Amino acid sequence: MKARLYDHIDLRVRSIARARKFYRPLMKALGFTKYGSNPWWTTFSAPRRGKELPAFFGFTRDPKHKPNGTRIAFWAESRAEVNRIARVARKAGAKNIEGPEPYSPDEPNYYAVFFDDPEGNKLEVCYRTAA
Repeated sequence: MKARLYDHIDLRVRSIARARKFYRPLMKALGFTKYGSNPWWTTFSAPRRGKELPAFFGFTRDPKHKPNGTRIAFWAESRAEVNRIARVARKAGAKNIEGPEPYSPDEPNYYAVFFDDPEGNKLEVCYRTAA
């Protein structure tokens, strides 16, 4: 099995300016420390490790974009990190925040915060351990 299971996420947003304002502090809190942009897109890259190309998260302007039920979940290293990133998301303007809290009584090892970006895209930051 390959160690790397995805390369990047390329989200669509209606407003680049609104998305940049929201995602800059959030991506930094998640560990995506390198920033690049032009008038049509923005990217945030994770630190490079050795020769491996870093994973990145980006968004592209699409004035016709309509959010849907798709959710993007980011990994956290601990419950405390989920709590910290939830505060960053709230301060950055996250909408419809749920948690942070255990996902459900049936999933006590799944701790997460769920929220929408200002464009309506659904996001999550979670910490999971083996049952």
